[in-house]
Amino acid sequence: MKYAFTSAIAALYSLCSYAQDAALSTDSLEAETLNEIVIEAPKVIRKADMDVYHPSKSAVENSKNGIQLLNNLMIPTLSVSDALGTVKAAGQSVQLRINGREATVDQVKALLPETIRRVEWMDNPGLRYNGANYVLNFIVANPTLGGSLMTNARQALNQKFGMYMADAKFNIGRSQWEIGVNGKLTKDIKSHRDYTETFTWPDGHSLTRKETPRGGNLDNSFGNAWTSYNYIKPDTTVFIAEFVLSRKFGDKMHYDGLMSLSDGTDDINLTDIQGSDGTTPGLSLYWQQNLPRKQMLVASFSSSFYNGRTYSDYLEQIEGRPTLLTDIHTNIHDRNQAYALEVNYIKNWNTARFTTGASYVANRNRSRYDNLNGEIFHQRQDKVYFFAEYFRRMGKFTATAGVGAQYIDFLFRESGRGNSSWNLRPQATVTYAPNQRHNFRLNFTSWQSNPSLAETNVVPQQLDGFQWRIGNPNLKTANSYMLTLRYGFSLPRVNGQFGVRAFTSPNAITPLMTWHDNRLITSYENSNGLKNLSFFLAPQIEIVPDWLMASGYLQFRMERMRGTGYTHTNNAWSGSAELQLTHWGFVLSGQYGRAQRDLFGETISWGETYSTIDLSYNYKNWQFGAGVFMPFGRYDQGSKSLSRWNRNEQHMRLDMRFPYIQISYNLQWGRQKRGAHKLIDADAKVDTSTAGGR
Repeated sequence: MKYAFTSAIAALYSLCSYAQDAALSTDSLEAETLNEIVIEAPKVIRKADMDVYHPSKSAVENSKNGIQLLNNLMIPTLSVSDALGTVKAAGQSVQLRINGREATVDQVKALLPETIRRVEWMDNPGLRYNGANYVLNFIVANPTLGGSLMTNARQALNQKFGMYMADAKFNIGRSQWEIGVNGKLTKDIKSHRDYTETFTWPDGHSLTRKETPRGGNLDNSFGNAWTSYNYIKPDTTVFIAEFVLSRKFGDKMHYDGLMSLSDGTDDINLTDIQGSDGTTPGLSLYWQQNLPRKQMLVASFSSSFYNGRTYSDYLEQIEGRPTLLTDIHTNIHDRNQAYALEVNYIKNWNTARFTTGASYVANRNRSRYDNLNGEIFHQRQDKVYFFAEYFRRMGKFTATAGVGAQYIDFLFRESGRGNSSWNLRPQATVTYAPNQRHNFRLNFTSWQSNPSLAETNVVPQQLDGFQWRIGNPNLKTANSYMLTLRYGFSLPRVNGQFGVRAFTSPNAITPLMTWHDNRLITSYENSNGLKNLSFFLAPQIEIVPDWLMASGYLQFRMERMRGTGYTHTNNAWSGSAELQLTHWGFVLSGQYGRAQRDLFGETISWGETYSTIDLSYNYKNWQFGAGVFMPFGRYDQGSKSLSRWNRNEQHMRLDMRFPYIQISYNLQWGRQKRGAHKLIDADAKVDTSTAGGR
């Protein structure tokens, strides 16, 4: 295990690793790095702009894919669920990258643990990451010839739930071919919801509706297939082409309940169904060219096309009567396209780095509403982004400063309504490292959030007997600013960080409820602002060296939200904990996570609160495992509305307590060609509609 006291940071994070590992293969692209002094030390290397984790021999031997290896590293703050295929940090999304290029969980899972040289964890990512909360970069270096095959299957014993994957790589000269498939089966999972709501009219009278669950089920099945080609000309050029086909076979929530009303009227049977299905092919191209004098030019293009539908059905019927009180059907067919192009230029010196870039993203959305006699609506959205960032090391201090500029323009063709705006995105980081075991980092960052298709869609959608939703095309891009102070420490058997974070979004885009002609309309506004203050602690403890480890994350957040006619506050704890015992090829682990309670608009919402116990055994190329998801506690995901017009609380309950078995097999032959490195990845994520639903 190495501990690096950084004299100067690498030209680019992924490119630095490429140069460091170049001795492993003569068929590699030369990369310029800055000088670095390396000495022996424990688990984590704290650099000015990232924490670097080198997988131990035990972590590699007890893993059969990239997600398992990440879980075995037990990085503080991270919540990794191999059973669910998710990676989160402090309840927020994590941008995954492989050698600098953006990647999916499936692509990380397809990594061979033996090829992962290190994992770079960035909790203050720079401007080139375009507003990401956290970035996790896997530095992968493969040998030169041969190939590999990896397979994995996880199947629940008492539910129609399973996850399956296979991936193969073949190397011929300077070229590498890859083909892979994966799928997830979630079918007829029993579910219900606990739901109570009180409506209050402007004249002061109110009505309470309480639902008694009568059953329901969840479907969430999908499949992906991918193939890629990369070509590497040593010291000169990298070219990558990737094609991915994603299919959502069924994503549906079906709920049946009995609704009782406080005004004494007859009880009502209700059925609430929401779902979607569709196909998304995607193509990406990547080109990287080394130039003289430590310069580099990188370009990336991607495109995707979505053809699918989003639907909802809401029925109300008085028990024993043949006629329906409410009969709402929404069916939206989307044919949406997205295109993205990004170009970066990097220049390195001995103690400094300069990066600049530009990107363009175009979304073209076409939605057909079957419930409106097949009426068709078109939306166009264009986004242009420029940035420049400079890094320099000065003794025990390092500093990074930069600014980004973003232009957003969107338009509804049929109505001619739209909006456009320019926004600046300044960012700066200062790090002080008095010695090799301690560092202090102060980071200021900012970003913008664009109005979504659902938030700007002017087509009225009925939700139930008197609730409707309609978008606001006059929304402006929302700005967010965050200031974070972190103290990182590396002590014998203990490492981690403690910090405080202040956040504000003065014009956050939030839902807004108003009464109009006895209808409760949910629209959207640029609010008067969200502010929060968080304190967090994230330790990793080596209880028994090489045998027993623990890691966790604990956060306390105080929030205030202001909008039209309201001010709300929220204080809440959240966190996660993991304990792992490793010996004689066995790995026994337990996880628990309490979801973060987020205040946004007039709603407090929370994600999955989960627990898992897992036992696996590794034998040669095989891994056999068994475990239980939700062995204790109760699965809960829901929200609470604080609106004066509609106060409600909803808990979504799923029958997620299931035992499972898992089998993995990895095979390698010859010596693999070194994997190509993407330093950037243009983002062309296609947008989709949202159907009405309570």
